[in-house]
Amino acid sequence: MTERQLQPLLHELVGVVLAPTSALGDRAGQIRPAGVQGVFHADARVLSRAELRIDDREPEALAHGPDGPHGARFVGLARWLGDPGADPTVRVERARRAGPHGVDEEIRVISTAAVPVRATVSVDLGCDLAPIEVVKSGGAATPIEARTGQPGVVRWAADGITVTVTGEGARVDTDRATAPRLSWPVDLGPGGTATLRWRLRVDDPRAVVTAPTGEPNWSRPVVRADDRRLVRLLDRSLDDLRGLRLAEPAAPADVFLGAGVPWFLTLFGRDSLWAARMMLPLGTELAAGTLRVLARRQGARLDPATGEAPGKILHELRRHEFAMLGGGLRLPPAYYGTVDATMLWVALLHDAWRWGLPAEQIEPLLPHLEAALGWLDGHADADGDGLVEYVDTTGHGLTNQGWKDSGDAVRFRDGRLAASPIVLAEVQGYAYQAAVGGADLLDAFGRPGADRWRGYADALATRFRAAFWVDGPHGPHPALALDRDKRPVDSLTSNIGHLLGTGLLSGEEEAQVARLLTGDALAGGFGLRTMSAGDAGFSPLSYHCGSIWAHDTAIVLAGLARAGFREAALGLAEGLLGAAEAFDHRLPELYGGDDRTLLGRPVPYPAACRPQAWSAAAAVLLLHAATGLHPDVPNGRVALRPLAGPELGAVSVQGLRVAGARVDVHVDATGHATLANLPPTLTLTPTVPSPRHAPDSAVQA
Repeated sequence: MTERQLQPLLHELVGVVLAPTSALGDRAGQIRPAGVQGVFHADARVLSRAELRIDDREPEALAHGPDGPHGARFVGLARWLGDPGADPTVRVERARRAGPHGVDEEIRVISTAAVPVRATVSVDLGCDLAPIEVVKSGGAATPIEARTGQPGVVRWAADGITVTVTGEGARVDTDRATAPRLSWPVDLGPGGTATLRWRLRVDDPRAVVTAPTGEPNWSRPVVRADDRRLVRLLDRSLDDLRGLRLAEPAAPADVFLGAGVPWFLTLFGRDSLWAARMMLPLGTELAAGTLRVLARRQGARLDPATGEAPGKILHELRRHEFAMLGGGLRLPPAYYGTVDATMLWVALLHDAWRWGLPAEQIEPLLPHLEAALGWLDGHADADGDGLVEYVDTTGHGLTNQGWKDSGDAVRFRDGRLAASPIVLAEVQGYAYQAAVGGADLLDAFGRPGADRWRGYADALATRFRAAFWVDGPHGPHPALALDRDKRPVDSLTSNIGHLLGTGLLSGEEEAQVARLLTGDALAGGFGLRTMSAGDAGFSPLSYHCGSIWAHDTAIVLAGLARAGFREAALGLAEGLLGAAEAFDHRLPELYGGDDRTLLGRPVPYPAACRPQAWSAAAAVLLLHAATGLHPDVPNGRVALRPLAGPELGAVSVQGLRVAGARVDVHVDATGHATLANLPPTLTLTPTVPSPRHAPDSAVQA
């Protein structure tokens, strides 16, 4: 029987990150030469092994936990040393911290024994410089022979990357050239402690991403909440977001967020845009950097090999071709195979403007806005029917190019796969929103074309209403997509939640969508399932057909809250907060869509990135929904529509930012909201709309 090549599992590994460096090891702190364990720098595994031993025996793992925002600490026991008896008297602590150019480790051997302790501590090392796509494919790379010479120093070099490990005071054993060993003799008196250190540094001049200059330029608000889960989730998420900051080497001041550890720690158009959009309540600087980085790489020509087209926004950036083992997927270093990033770029520019991005930062981006809108009405509509579609013409790119980009993501209710070209539902909502928001920006900055784009949006809404709404077992709902024959793909999915707030739906249609999102078929897990449990393609551990994604749940939750569907939004908030507790407040990329009653906690998706940018930023979006702060700086208005109150509890936030100013929001346990420190140019609108209710009937699986 042919052995399958499987993607390595991640869910039990312990990660640390300070981009572009990340490290993944097991719960004992060991980095073993297997699976996806290792230290990574950008797209290369720069250390594939770091195994600690005491007298050639591994310490017994006891506990582990975070050690600052970019570190982890592991506690083990050496029970064969020290005093005899039941109580252990020699423990081993291992602290690992990531830095932008490598990792540092500190090993402490701590004795409470009454007798002397003598031992040899060693760390076995290895380096294979495996590309990330080889690791992701479950492939193996040949270890590289180490070079030595200086005391305590081991070095590897290949493909333009140099990796150096230095052990302070260590002896280097190079009998096995591909597995060199650092070792230290330890001689402790009663109650003594030995502290040993080693560090790894990477010289990687060909990396396409680098660490940004300075500290994060977003606010770190002070939050008090009756529901402490929200505070813990936000604290951990902001630490992770700090660690995911990246820049391009030629422009280190323009910061964006790398998508996630370990597979996607680079520039991803869609992911970086959504994460920056979610972070707007903490300031517009991240949005501005992300917009500029992507504008510099905006498409300028037609290139079927890369998916580039004039005005189109990039999907992902790598140092070399991203080719998965076994054939199939093969992406060029700069790949444009995304249908939605261009519209999301426009939406981020518009929303950042509403939050107070200064005009002098918007004006240089207006030609890019016009180019993006031009792509929307040109190359995004290949057949000229007024809807936005995609198709991979190369045969080795992404089959699906929306956010659900796995090959089997677009399925009919009976489980059949839809054939391309595909017209996704949420993409039409993004297109509508981009056209209207783009028109507002053109008007505000005295540029022509606004009426054209409002007319485009009106025509799109008419076409959508005629083509997408279907009658199914759940009642009327927007189809997931249209297939190549323009047949509605009639499965019920979370995609329809992204239509809320885009303007594409009428009030009655939003109410019907809210009803569907509230039922157990979609909302019966710890958040929003990507596909209804009643659809034939549903599987709780399918990447896009039944799992739950934190960012997807948060986006829909925020849309429900802003539209006034309070009960529906609160249900999703409870699921997200419950999942956060189960995952130690570090929400993964996705997790299983099983019923909440199965285990009382979510089932991990075993290959999910963690941390991941838009999952971490979902905590900020949840806080935003709780406060309900909605500024419109260009028109001098701010609205408060809080989700916090009787069910979620009181929430107090100091240090949100509107138009660059620090503002504070307090929502008491009754739902009454107050706003402090608002700039004098802005006026708080007094309206707090009554909650809207979806139709009474519930959707069942």
